[in-house]
Amino acid sequence: MTKSISCSDAGVDCGWSATAETEEEILAKATEHVKESHKDMAINPEFAEKVKSLIKDT
Repeated sequence: MTKSISCSDAGVDCGWSATAETEEEILAKATEHVKESHKDMAINPEFAEKVKSLIKDT
């Protein structure tokens, strides 16, 4: 089952979204996006847990 996430899922005004086959791939894509576009956000264990909680099965 494909998984998806978007910045809007987290309440962020940003049009980014991603899909992948695994949680790990989604987390990697989200981390890369945050590093490039949301430099003020901390990437830490809490970030990873938040991303995981927002992943949807599509």
